[in-house]
Amino acid sequence: MAADDLPPASPAPASPDSGATPDAPTEALRSAVSAWRAGPVAEALRKMPPRSSEFSTWSGIEVPDVLTPVEVPIDYQRDLGLPGEYPFTRGVQPTMYRSRLWTMRMFAGFGTPEQTNQRFKFLLEQGQTGLSTAFDFPTLMGYDSDSPRSLGEVGMCGVAVDTLRDMDVLFRDIPLDQVTTSMTINGPAIVLLCFYIALADVRGIPRTKIGGTVQNDCLKEFIAQHAWLVPPRPAMRIVTDMIEFCTREVPRWNTVSISGYHIREAGATAAQELAFTLADGLAYVESCIQRGMDVDSFAPRLSFFFDVHNDFFEEIAKFRAARRLWARYLKERYGARKAESMKLRTHAQTAGVSLTAQQPYNNVARVAVQALAAILGGTQSLHTNSLDETYALPTEEAVSIALRTQQIIAEESGVANTIDPLGGSYYVEWLTSKVEAEAAAYIQRIDEMGGMVAAVEKGYPQREIAAASYRFQREVEQQKRIMVGVNRYVDDRESKNIPTLRINEEVQRIQVENLRKIKESRDAALVQSCLARVEAAARGSENLMEPIIAAAKAHCTEQEICDVLRSVFGTHSDPAEFLKKSATPEIAPPAGAMSGANVRVDLPRTPLAPRRSLPRPGAPPRSRGPPPRAPRPHRQAPRPRGRAPGRRGRHPGGPPPRPRRRPEPRHRRPPPPLGLRRRSPCRPRSPPRTPPQRPPPPGRRRPPSPPR
Repeated sequence: MAADDLPPASPAPASPDSGATPDAPTEALRSAVSAWRAGPVAEALRKMPPRSSEFSTWSGIEVPDVLTPVEVPIDYQRDLGLPGEYPFTRGVQPTMYRSRLWTMRMFAGFGTPEQTNQRFKFLLEQGQTGLSTAFDFPTLMGYDSDSPRSLGEVGMCGVAVDTLRDMDVLFRDIPLDQVTTSMTINGPAIVLLCFYIALADVRGIPRTKIGGTVQNDCLKEFIAQHAWLVPPRPAMRIVTDMIEFCTREVPRWNTVSISGYHIREAGATAAQELAFTLADGLAYVESCIQRGMDVDSFAPRLSFFFDVHNDFFEEIAKFRAARRLWARYLKERYGARKAESMKLRTHAQTAGVSLTAQQPYNNVARVAVQALAAILGGTQSLHTNSLDETYALPTEEAVSIALRTQQIIAEESGVANTIDPLGGSYYVEWLTSKVEAEAAAYIQRIDEMGGMVAAVEKGYPQREIAAASYRFQREVEQQKRIMVGVNRYVDDRESKNIPTLRINEEVQRIQVENLRKIKESRDAALVQSCLARVEAAARGSENLMEPIIAAAKAHCTEQEICDVLRSVFGTHSDPAEFLKKSATPEIAPPAGAMSGANVRVDLPRTPLAPRRSLPRPGAPPRSRGPPPRAPRPHRQAPRPRGRAPGRRGRHPGGPPPRPRRRPEPRHRRPPPPLGLRRRSPCRPRSPPRTPPQRPPPPGRRRPPSPPR
């Protein structure tokens, strides 16, 4: 659906900065507020000035000191509604947590399928109510454990799954029809979902009985995480095939978990996370409608996945704004009729990027605050990060503390006893409308570009996120944004030697050996036949799901199937971005540019503070460049040409010596322009060196130095 064919966007709620037609009570309240500011507030500020020159959310929204009905006009039925009713601002269920608590779903996966299976059973014994699977990096990229590209990465940051045999071991003794399973994988998501469905078929479990979620958000990969399989437009075809198949065959499965989490972790603001996530979701809706599907047939099984960052009220407002925006777009733009189609059901995870390697036990407090924000925001399921995840995958003790954090909030805090307890708060409602308005402006800009796929191909969301990430890093370095233990309240004496989980490098040998046995024992002719069917479906218009399920049952490996898709659809590389120089150290659009405009700027080369966290184990090593050169010794002053009288050689009065010429290199490269000469980005430009001056001999004056 082209941008010109789209119906107009849904009307935004009343602006938080604009009021309705003033009446007598409103004018009286406005006068009372003015008198309060001129009297008690002014007197208090004379005695004690504000502790900061500005107050803002972590995303940069300026926060007022107090809000009243004058600044926050609310039409209850239009903007809030009752829980479980349009526009679902107060929650997607009429009873919310009074009937059933949120799903406590801890992310788990490492080493071999046997090891992760044991972790799954441990978490279920501790009271976890759903499984969430983390795959290792080769699996996320569509490579087998015996691939040269997998060397050193097998089982390091997740579980290795190469074949249907691995999926069987991963869920051994776990009834697939009694638990819901979430699988965090995107590019090769179709292959892993087909493995899971094939396993249910082999075990004799009807497809209608299995339930769970596969992340399968290909657009988010091009924006933030970069674990893609094929280019954007073929990836959209694969996602649409999965939605179409599961709508018909696996009705309890959430076919896409539209993910803002990785967008936020890459550095986006709360409004950017919300806008780009919803824009991704709208792109999937449009793709399915173009396929001929009715919006009410598939929209109820679209789910979402949001980050929960440090700013408590901003995160609550983000969840409430997300539900309201999604409901209005689905109803007013796409004509959804069922309430289930308009409900934004979401999983949430506390912010991994907020965890610090410094003073790691502080992370327990951060996670508790973020978890409480997610629950007050109305999430349907929640993962809480462990305190040690800046160092390694979490230990069983750290995972238990993270799970107990949710259980304490659920059982001891009382926040689950009433529905949307912060609804009606002037600040929360004002901030909800603020975040909603900013997100709607981004979505309108994306619509003008032709939709999210076109915006991704132009690099628009990537640039917006990079600019926001840079601004936040500058705020941390300048102590405008405080990170406890990082840029304030630093304690160098604190020990960082906490228990960590170590993955045995023997995992790769075991996994490769198991894969070799599978390849030797399978029917080679059947494998080739199944792969040929997958290729034919990819080149044609047949839905890819059934051919890949058949290939899974023939024990084709993940990479063999993914290589077929790569050979048909091609591969993708990020376009290079060239930035122009900015005159100011802060990133800002030029005068007259609209908010969110396509502006390319240069990041100033200033010394950066040490990173506040360590990379996850298994992450690809980052080149830090060559070591800095030692400073050159100072040169001595040049000797005068010629020879002094009484020495052998030319007399000063004779002909001048012939100048020496240095040989020219054969392929001399011209020097780069002055503004592009390379220097270390971590060190400021050093001043020019002045050679030391030799003292003149006694009784002789130094001749004046020639001008440079």
